[in-house]
Amino acid sequence: MQNGLYVALSAQVALEKRLNTIADNVANASTVGFRATGVKFEDVVSGLGQKSVSFTSPGDTYLSTQHGGMRETGNPFDFAIRGGAWFGIDTPAGVVMTRDGRFSMTQDGQLVSVEGHPVLDAGGAPIQLDPRAGPPTAGADGALRQGDRQVGAIGLYDFDPGVNFVRYGNSGVVPPTPPQPIVDRMDAGIVQGFVEESNVNPIKEMTKLIMVQRAFENTAALIRQNEASFSDAIKTLGSK
Repeated sequence: MQNGLYVALSAQVALEKRLNTIADNVANASTVGFRATGVKFEDVVSGLGQKSVSFTSPGDTYLSTQHGGMRETGNPFDFAIRGGAWFGIDTPAGVVMTRDGRFSMTQDGQLVSVEGHPVLDAGGAPIQLDPRAGPPTAGADGALRQGDRQVGAIGLYDFDPGVNFVRYGNSGVVPPTPPQPIVDRMDAGIVQGFVEESNVNPIKEMTKLIMVQRAFENTAALIRQNEASFSDAIKTLGSK
């Protein structure tokens, strides 16, 4: 009888984690460069043979690799990535990967993210522009030109976020290992005047949310029923 209670409790822990990730995805359905969070679960088996009991693991989160749609803005400081690369920005938490290319130029010419963090080139250095030369023109490889002069290049990076990754801000991800700069890869590039929208499908996520909520309620009802049966058994045995 207690095994059934433990199994139901493990299911509730897993469902709660799934609820939290879906709710976070829905909340960021309009966040530029946001990649949805998924959760994968495994069976945890206790005991052998007919006495074995299967529980649900707490679950590991992973980052969706699906691309979001590109939206044209016409802003020369907006950049979208073509392919599976990431921008690198220098933050108080260290180098952070992001697909949010809404950049701007400070008064002293530094290229910064929407949160004011320096954007990095492929060598990991902040990008310095000429504040008097106006907006830069970006090539598909990220090279930045002001007038006839190349002044820098936006770095593109590759990294493996792994399971149970750590987010930074709205769309940033803290890499567990140093990211690798991408050089001379035809499948990765930059498109100027566009931003990448969130890859969250709000309708699909809301459908998942309703299904998980129902499953959570059913599991809670099962726990209550199990507790009532356990209590009745104690009363019956205690009266003898």
